Amino acid sequence: MQILSIRVVPKASRNFIKEENGSLKAYLTKPAQNNLANKQLVELLAEYLGVKKYQIKILQGEKSRDKVVEINAL
Repeated sequence: MQILSIRVVPKASRNFIKEENGSLKAYLTKPAQNNLANKQLVELLAEYLGVKKYQIKILQGEKSRDKVVEINAL
C-alpha cells in the first residue's frame, strides 16, 4: 500500500502527470463537475503507475484540487 499526494489541474489542454517537488501534479482535460475529473484521475494514475483502476482510492480531497490517494498494489 502506498499513499500519494496529488495536485489536480482540471480543464487542461491534455492529460499528463508530472513529478514536482516530491509529489505528483495531474493535468486533466475533464472539468471538476459531476466527479468527472476524479474518474479521469483514477484512469490516468492507473495507466501511469501500471496498476488496475480498482487498486486506486481517493482518501481525501474529492472536492479539492489537492488529493491524497491510496494505491493498493501487490
